[in-house]
Amino acid sequence: MSNEKALRANVVCTSFNQINSKGFYNGDDPLDYAVPSLLLQLSLISIFTRILQSLLKPLGQPLIVSQILGGVILGPSVIGKNGELSSKVFPTKGRSVLDTLSVFGFMLFIFQIGVKIDLSIVLKSSKKALAVGILVFFVPFGLASFTVFLLEKFVSLDPELITLLSRVVILQSMTAYPGIACFLDELKILNSEMGRLASSSSIICDICHWTILSLKYALGLAKAKSARVTLGSLGSIGLYIIVIAFGIRPAIMWAIRQTPEGKPIKNVYVLIVLVLLLWCGITGEVIALSSIVACFLFGLFVPDGPPLGAAIVERLDCFVSVLLMPPFFTICGLQMNVFSIVRLKNLGVLQLVVLVAFIGKTVGTILPLLLWRVPLRDAFSLALIMNSKGIMELAFLNDFKKNKDMSEENYTIMLISVVVITGVVSPLVKVLYDPSSKYIAYKRRTIMHSRENDEFRILACIHSQENVRAVISLLQVSNPTKESCINLVVLHLTKLTGRASSVLIAHQKRDRPSTNPTQSERIFTIFEKLEQQNSDLIMVHCYKGVSPYATMHNDVCSLALEKRTTLIIVPCHKHWMCEKRIETSYAYRHLNKNVLEKSPCSVGILIDRGTKKSRYAITVPSLYRVVVIFFGGADDREALSYAERMSKHPSVKMTFIRFTRSGNASKNVVGGSERSKVLDSQILNEFNLQYLHSEQVSYQEAEVKRGVDVLEVIKSLGRFYDLVVVGKRHVDSPILLQLTKRTDEDGELGIVGGILVASDFESETSVLVVQQQTRLWGLHDPEEYTFEKDKLIIVV
Repeated sequence: MSNEKALRANVVCTSFNQINSKGFYNGDDPLDYAVPSLLLQLSLISIFTRILQSLLKPLGQPLIVSQILGGVILGPSVIGKNGELSSKVFPTKGRSVLDTLSVFGFMLFIFQIGVKIDLSIVLKSSKKALAVGILVFFVPFGLASFTVFLLEKFVSLDPELITLLSRVVILQSMTAYPGIACFLDELKILNSEMGRLASSSSIICDICHWTILSLKYALGLAKAKSARVTLGSLGSIGLYIIVIAFGIRPAIMWAIRQTPEGKPIKNVYVLIVLVLLLWCGITGEVIALSSIVACFLFGLFVPDGPPLGAAIVERLDCFVSVLLMPPFFTICGLQMNVFSIVRLKNLGVLQLVVLVAFIGKTVGTILPLLLWRVPLRDAFSLALIMNSKGIMELAFLNDFKKNKDMSEENYTIMLISVVVITGVVSPLVKVLYDPSSKYIAYKRRTIMHSRENDEFRILACIHSQENVRAVISLLQVSNPTKESCINLVVLHLTKLTGRASSVLIAHQKRDRPSTNPTQSERIFTIFEKLEQQNSDLIMVHCYKGVSPYATMHNDVCSLALEKRTTLIIVPCHKHWMCEKRIETSYAYRHLNKNVLEKSPCSVGILIDRGTKKSRYAITVPSLYRVVVIFFGGADDREALSYAERMSKHPSVKMTFIRFTRSGNASKNVVGGSERSKVLDSQILNEFNLQYLHSEQVSYQEAEVKRGVDVLEVIKSLGRFYDLVVVGKRHVDSPILLQLTKRTDEDGELGIVGGILVASDFESETSVLVVQQQTRLWGLHDPEEYTFEKDKLIIVV
């Protein structure tokens, strides 16, 4: 009799073919039909989610919190408390359509996550990540299990709650990689030190979690079913994995090999993979593996990144994240009813287990990090990240409720804990962890403060092969010598597409040259040839960074700090094409702004306008003409110091132009502090003494009254020089402020740099805009001190 009642509760009667409405004027109620009802539900979900996101985002709340709360408001806790309104907007007969749509969206989302995961991360994981990943699962698992044991022994609990607690222990011990990856991406710390550690550790934790679940599933199946059924089920799953690994994956790899590097993969291959995805989902349901797990396993065997992984993610991402996933989160909220919580004992027991697991994860994360001497603040930040909840926890809770393993009351309690933990963790991590705080250097890393025979450490950032020629030309005239060689780090920056984890790896040379080299390999080969031609003068180390544009500066700054770089060279966001056409990349502009703001050393933005020159030149030019524009200030002094190094190269002829105010030759065009003026006078006097009789260096003074006078001098330079070197910042200059309207820039190149890259500046002269190091421990003023050879001079 009870079975009949349960069956009636899950059966909904509806009219056949009641899909499209004939319209209100024909006597139909549109909300009685599937399509209008679904459209209204999706509209309400989108509206409430977006409104809540706009309200909660300033408070540091992630999107998942807004999506769940949107469902809570639409559900029986708030609006849905009105039974008539709830039955009209979210009728029982219409929920099956929305539920099916949400599960299908979740299936595609999990497939995407599988595609993005690079399993080689596990093999490349450090001992630190391995220790954190293992302990962050087993420490909370052990503590929570012991807590449950004590509760069962000393507290009288409902049988349903006792059965549920074992599932809650495993659920609270997991740190799901999909949720962590989304969380890190929202916080924009995916490619930070803690972000990479969290990614690697969560994958290892996931392996531990799924190993325990698999063993539990196999043991449960063996107890409940016959040996024949158990072996058949496990054998079917094993056969499914074998078919994907040794049948489908080789075919996918063949399709990838047919695609030239840098070219998009054919649409037919993407279509075949998506059809195979549906086939895998059906197979999973047939062999009782679940379509979601089956699609995730299939995604793991699809190579991440370009060309195939990126193409699949690009085609699915917008459709899944914008249309299909919001209903999944909202349904979680719709199933939650805060008024169903009536037994406070259940609330206390479940929250106690959640709290113990939270403490266990925190301890399991912090302990190994302290042994590796990670700062306590960073260790605690990582512990908070590992405690964050995401989509996988919601999927498990929904599964428990669907299978009647969890009552509405317990489901509501657990969902509240998910929202509270995630809502608290996110703003705390934003406050506690700032990746850029690591980039503050403890000593001066500038050209001006380097000693004469110091190694010249340069980090050159490359986006594509078009950037190579200008960087090599600059390196060749930077006067590498045996006493002061150039230690060059080449960083090829690539946008993160089709992957979930960012990558920053050193390039490993192949034993045999590839017949189809990647773009990175072609770039690195050119710089390796430069190293061979300049033996003992230039040392080259190659790295590849794959990360989102928004956080790409973390790779640049962290590598510069690690390699104790003196100068970072980044390409300008403008690229000059043939027929005077200019392409602008706003992503590169944002990257350059962040590097300028957070760099631990000096930065040079290199503008290559040599459209008629060869793509890259390895030979040293017979004559290279450099002009330095000097107004005054720390950046101009840094630019002059670099140009002085160039002037010692036998092929370089340097012209130094100092701008002064007309009628008073001793007064700089820019203002600044007295300390800055003293340093300007000092470096100018040293320059005049050293190069007074030099044939390779000439000195000129340009007297100006207005901004137009400066503009005329600058525009005349393009016809006579190969490279213009200028500082970025020129403070307190009324004359230069008159030129701000003539620049196309927002400030990352400075006023003079903006004029040199303006569309009306006709020249093929390359430009290097220099900014001296601005971030130094304990330094509030860049003019605070300087070096003169081996002596420290403090300017009072």
